[in-house]
Amino acid sequence: MNRLLIATTNAAKFAEYRLLLNGQQLELLSLRDVGIDAEAPEDGASFAENALLKARFYFNRAGVATLADDGGLEVDALGGAPGVRSHRWLGEDADDRMLAEEIVRRMAGVEPALRTARLRAAAALVFDKNGSRRERVVEAAFEGTIAERCYARIQVGFPYRAVMIVPGRGCYLAELGEEAAAQLSQRRMTVEALRDDLKRIASGG
Repeated sequence: MNRLLIATTNAAKFAEYRLLLNGQQLELLSLRDVGIDAEAPEDGASFAENALLKARFYFNRAGVATLADDGGLEVDALGGAPGVRSHRWLGEDADDRMLAEEIVRRMAGVEPALRTARLRAAAALVFDKNGSRRERVVEAAFEGTIAERCYARIQVGFPYRAVMIVPGRGCYLAELGEEAAAQLSQRRMTVEALRDDLKRIASGG
């Protein structure tokens, strides 16, 4: 079975990729599996730039097909913030609850029609095909609205699901089970966009 490195230090994200790539005939590897503890640079100006920086960094070290992503929350009423710095905008010491609660605080008093936001992701796939390196970058977004208060339970690794209301359902994204949330997620959309390349990696073609 051909291998695919899921280049993330986020355990929740790795678990979600396991759900999304189930049935792809790929052996999914973590950074720990390939003995890498170095951190990739994330100094790009966009999610796409960061995803590709990470995928190249880990592909060069592991030597196997590598999938990396970068993403975060964009809130229209906040001018697209926190954006590309979504997990670092309050500093390195901020935990998931602090991130979610700060969004709610900054959105206090904003009327419902102006509470639109999205969880965006860019995924980069770097792999070898017949001795030639290939790179693909795709982007996708889950559109929703910002809640007036945080959901009580915040899933570690996915802070902004606790403030996103699912369109047409009136519930928090965090309320859904892991599998249901994964099927709605921006990462599912990127996996779909990369489906043909992932099949080529699985088949060795």
